[in-house]
Amino acid sequence: QVQLVESGGGSVQAGGSLRLSCAASGRTFSNYAMGWFRQAPGKEREFVATINWSGGSTYYVDSVKGRFTISRDNAKKTVYLQINNLKPEDTAVYYCAAGLSPRDWETEGPRKIAYWGQGTQVTVSS
Repeated sequence: QVQLVESGGGSVQAGGSLRLSCAASGRTFSNYAMGWFRQAPGKEREFVATINWSGGSTYYVDSVKGRFTISRDNAKKTVYLQINNLKPEDTAVYYCAAGLSPRDWETEGPRKIAYWGQGTQVTVSS
């Protein structure tokens, strides 16, 4: 069992930065790929980024490449999402996720997720 708690969301102006954190509890954290999805009002939840168990492989949706950076610290059981150059279209609830097969998260989405966090709101004003 893994429980996930996100933090770091907020309201920022376009061009600003945020660092989201996701703290995990449970002994099996390092067994899982970790990542982030987001859901804007009226839209489906979409894949943002994922990182494999060791941190050696990362995957991003095209719209965030070059602006978002995912990382993890297995000793602290925490995964991070550094978000730079925020745009209004990044406004969404950001959900931390744990699962397997990180390479498939973009195409298969939530079907690959074993655990979800409760979400943290990111609002970007123009």
